[in-house]
Amino acid sequence: MLIFIFILLVLVIVVVAIIKFEIHPFLALFTGAILYGLLAGMPNALIISSITEGFGGVLGRIGLLILFGVIIGTFLEKSGGAFVIAKKVLSWVGEKSVMLGMMITGYISSIPVFGDSAFIMLNPINKSLSFKGKLPYAATTVALTLGITATHSLVPPTPGPIAAAGILEADLGRIILFGAIISALGLIPCYYFCKYWVSNIHLEPAFAKVDKLGYSGKSPSLGKSFMPIVIPLLLIILSSIAAYPTKPFGENHLTALILFIGNPIIALLLGAFLAFSLPEKLDKKILSSSGWFGEALLIGAPVILITGAGGVFGKMLQNSGIADQISGLMSTGHWSLFLPFAMAFALKSAQGSSTVALVTTASIMVPLMPTLGLDSEVMRVFTVLATGAGAIAVSHANDSFFWAMTQLSGMNIKQGYQSHSLGTLILSITSMVIIFLMASLLA
Repeated sequence: MLIFIFILLVLVIVVVAIIKFEIHPFLALFTGAILYGLLAGMPNALIISSITEGFGGVLGRIGLLILFGVIIGTFLEKSGGAFVIAKKVLSWVGEKSVMLGMMITGYISSIPVFGDSAFIMLNPINKSLSFKGKLPYAATTVALTLGITATHSLVPPTPGPIAAAGILEADLGRIILFGAIISALGLIPCYYFCKYWVSNIHLEPAFAKVDKLGYSGKSPSLGKSFMPIVIPLLLIILSSIAAYPTKPFGENHLTALILFIGNPIIALLLGAFLAFSLPEKLDKKILSSSGWFGEALLIGAPVILITGAGGVFGKMLQNSGIADQISGLMSTGHWSLFLPFAMAFALKSAQGSSTVALVTTASIMVPLMPTLGLDSEVMRVFTVLATGAGAIAVSHANDSFFWAMTQLSGMNIKQGYQSHSLGTLILSITSMVIIFLMASLLA
């Protein structure tokens, strides 16, 4: 029982350090892991080996995945490619369906682009279309934020789900496939929430004198904009199909090639190279340390470090023998999926970062998977998705995305809680119900 008190104590210290004292999540998680090891009475040599194995093991699997995903997103954002995709999606649904259009656009854009960035890029379009169509601006705004949130936590190559998948050694192709389905279904009640609840919130869009992306070059074509996103996703899914025990493509050179290029590292590397084609002119400045590439590295570095610290925390828990302690506390089976959901939910609500919630929860779950009956291939996938569903809610005043949304839209805090915060709660619970039902049917 004492070991659980230590875990709870360390988690409280980590959360307070991040929220109250604004200490960087990497430092808080890393220090928290060492503190837990000392409290648990682990030998010094075991603490040191847990640090090196936890950090190196996790980053060896997923460090490059996170980096390549960030590069793709940065180039899409900077080149105007994400903007091109947004406009096209809106043309498909029509200006009269702006609310649905913004939700779909946010859903697609947030797969490669960070949530804050996606909203910053798309909000000018949202303002213009809602004003032009005389639609409730609050409703279209929250439809956009919930669309962004859905894929941000559930569909790789967003860094959080990639990190969780790597930590739990879950099949990335299946996570992409199931995550896309679950997040899309989870948005259905959110759409009606926006239409019938948020639309009652009166909010007038305030227009800046200039709305621009900060890129003076010619925007890429729609096809070129889609390629860095679609091709890696298709390759990863194709590789997952090829790796099925039934060997649907047979055992030949073609299958070997598919398995190679569909490996997430190779697939996302190809996506990054495709992203290099997005600028009108690719020059050494763009690829320099001060250009777009350098900016992508600066964005990706904190995420990678936080993920590594989470790996240390997980390894420390594993080596402390926590699996033996928890044995028998919970019955095995699908209900065990609610444990990672609850942990991620609590962490997200407490400290505001979905990525931190995903990484921390996944790290804690590693030694618990066999005990909880979650160590099969399929259940590992659903564990990642359950963690992602928990990491959706509740977005409120401690979440940077909440502030980006309220400040750029002109909402006050109360309106933000009534709309976006409540919406993330609905999305989170709905997604978890769908995950539980799918796991019950497929596992």
